[in-house]
Amino acid sequence: MLLVQRGGVLGLEEVPTTHWGGLPLTLMLFLGTVVAGTPLAIALALGRRSELPIIKALSVTFIEVVRGVPLVNVLFAASLMFPLFMPESFNLDKLLRAQVGMIIFYAAYTAEAVRGGLQAIPRGQYEAADALGVSYWSRTRWIILPQALRIATAPLVNDIIRAFKNTSVLSVIGLFDIMGGTMAALEDPSWSRYYLEAYLFVALLCFGFCFTMSQYSQKLERDAMLGRNY
Repeated sequence: MLLVQRGGVLGLEEVPTTHWGGLPLTLMLFLGTVVAGTPLAIALALGRRSELPIIKALSVTFIEVVRGVPLVNVLFAASLMFPLFMPESFNLDKLLRAQVGMIIFYAAYTAEAVRGGLQAIPRGQYEAADALGVSYWSRTRWIILPQALRIATAPLVNDIIRAFKNTSVLSVIGLFDIMGGTMAALEDPSWSRYYLEAYLFVALLCFGFCFTMSQYSQKLERDAMLGRNY
């Protein structure tokens, strides 16, 4: 899908990112946000619980500052303000700047969900790992994180669904996702009378994606509960 959007392959004409739009753009930004933002969120959550003052302070500052501003402000800063602080010869693609802004916003919110899962881990898990001589990174990777992510499945999926719906905000900086593309198409007099069908289709499409992710998360929770002993 991305290759078709970009062009330059299979005899297709290459298309600049300024002309990208529609469902492919929505899915690309959504997947890029989740794939790149989740590891950053985990790192921020671990940093916020770190015993090193500098790392903890930086993590807390990053999370609280980003969570304290709307996504629109983050996108405007990435799209309009960032180039002002860079040399004129440095030209970072607008789409890439928007992607970074969405990753930062997603990571700040998801870090709190991961931190909630980390706090729910019984202290005995840490003490048992220390008693066995397990290193910090091995303990975190193999013992703590799998349990924390399982506990935080529901809030994590909420953030993932929110990331999908947040792509509709991109139209304010001139990037047309499926919603922005639909609104732009309806400005054509030939299509304006089909506004009901267009908006209904977009609503059903978004509902289908979000409902599927919600049902899958519930399946993961049920499967995780089967492995618990009471």
